[in-house]
Amino acid sequence: MRSPLPVRDGVGATRLHLPRTGPWPTVSAYMIERFFHLDAQWLLERFDRGEIVAYDGTALTRHTPLDATEFIWYYRDPPVELEIPFDSEILHQDDDLVVIDKPHFLPTSPAGKYVQNSALVRLRRLLDNADLAPIHRLDRATAGLLMFSARPETRGAYQHMFQRRAIEKVYEAVSARPEDWDDPLPLTVRTHIEKLRGQVCVQVDPEREPNSETLIELIDADDRVIHTRLTPHTGKMHQLRVHLASVGIGILHDSFYPVLTDEKPDDHDRPLQLLARELRFTDPLTGIDREFVTRRTLQYAP
Repeated sequence: MRSPLPVRDGVGATRLHLPRTGPWPTVSAYMIERFFHLDAQWLLERFDRGEIVAYDGTALTRHTPLDATEFIWYYRDPPVELEIPFDSEILHQDDDLVVIDKPHFLPTSPAGKYVQNSALVRLRRLLDNADLAPIHRLDRATAGLLMFSARPETRGAYQHMFQRRAIEKVYEAVSARPEDWDDPLPLTVRTHIEKLRGQVCVQVDPEREPNSETLIELIDADDRVIHTRLTPHTGKMHQLRVHLASVGIGILHDSFYPVLTDEKPDDHDRPLQLLARELRFTDPLTGIDREFVTRRTLQYAP
């Protein structure tokens, strides 16, 4: 469903689904109760200023009945953000596809306390293209290759490529070397991974059929660390982090796996040692074989 409001400062408007019935006589009454942590008068003044609209762009008032529309759109007030002092590098740009080299700590899309400091919003502003949208995602802590669709007309072709797993993705990681490590690599790890609502870490269920698979190969090692090449054949959330932790070589500086630690401010000297290194695929629009390789490296690699 296309927003009636344009992208503003690289950020799209928020859509809210309203109940068709309930104890709220007006849309404003429903929003005041739903967003109880916000000042009610401030919300009403947003209605008075015409800042909350229906699907056709018509501004709602504080007296608009609840059942007048099913969806509304509005701009969220931007959070106060800490600047992330690292920039992405554009590796490829054409009419349909943009590929960037994302730094550690930068989220793919706006989320929580990061809006302007997200790869998507920064790229929309840099290229003056409100239609940009990520085709896949990288965790905020992960650096490397990230692809964006440049226009809606051809976005589906690239998204379908990922759904069909018609793209080869290669990562690399650095892990602390266990004292008793006996080099079992190469090794293929298969597990059942599930993301549960309200939990930041995924769960591994050893009793269920595996739904994730990663080939782990050795690049190099010394007496401190192990440098590995990772080829995932599926794309589950946190898959690579979970699979390395499951074989006793959790990624260096991972605060989620194998043990979730208390949240701390970013330490830019200790980034997660995980890098999206290579992307290979046959372009669904041109039939040309494409290959992209990151220019970044992992600073703790031997």
